[in-house]
Amino acid sequence: MEIAVGRGFQVLTLSGSSFHGKSIRKTCVSLKGFNWTSARKGHSLTPCTTLVQAHQRPTWLPGLDPPPHLDGTLAGDFGFDPLGLGEDPESLRWYVQAELVHARFAMAGVAGILLTDLLRVTGIRDLPVWYEAGATKFNFASTTTLLIIQLLLMGFVETKRYMDFLDPGSQAKPGSFFGLEAALEGLEPGYPGGPLLNPLGIGKDIKNAKDWKLKEIKNGRLAMVAMLGIFVQASVTHVGPIDNLIEHLSNPWHKTILQTIAASSS
Repeated sequence: MEIAVGRGFQVLTLSGSSFHGKSIRKTCVSLKGFNWTSARKGHSLTPCTTLVQAHQRPTWLPGLDPPPHLDGTLAGDFGFDPLGLGEDPESLRWYVQAELVHARFAMAGVAGILLTDLLRVTGIRDLPVWYEAGATKFNFASTTTLLIIQLLLMGFVETKRYMDFLDPGSQAKPGSFFGLEAALEGLEPGYPGGPLLNPLGIGKDIKNAKDWKLKEIKNGRLAMVAMLGIFVQASVTHVGPIDNLIEHLSNPWHKTILQTIAASSS
């Protein structure tokens, strides 16, 4: 690329590279009409300069420099770590996996609450409101039996997940999961695959699945905020989220979160 700069000058861009989030351009300035030659014939001298230009990336607060340990390589990394919890690399690895698991549970929880609440409000199914569902008695098993089964199953799965976190790929070795290793086919820690956990084959090339990872963690963070909102709604209004939505839509200007909080505190 050649750009004219004033009379008799040329700026020639020779090369470009980047480091630590900054892009580098090496440019040379030559004078038209003058021949800069070195002592050896056939070699020309061209004054050069190196320009360092900051490469902007999205951050949670525009204009804020992200901390050094958040270099943008992680999915959903917008430089948010005001308490410096991820400065230790091992702690950062654990926090990444913890956020991923909580995000997935939140997405499943929000979907389950909204679906069952919609079925309850419309009268399609006779279901309890979500915060009373845990007290429901089932005829096929007692509460104690269900609790023990859940502890055993969840404990087994979480133990396997933790072992794979400590030694990535160890739980995909033959004989490590009752012969079902090929069906699971772990892609990397936190991203199990195979026909059981990835039947559609989405993001099968996990190393190049940055867009899928970003979409998942963004939706997961939104779901965690939604779960917090559902908890607060239930505590204040003592009804489900669909009931809250219907009440708000019946009178949008006077049935808002402000009026609801004010009424509950009075």
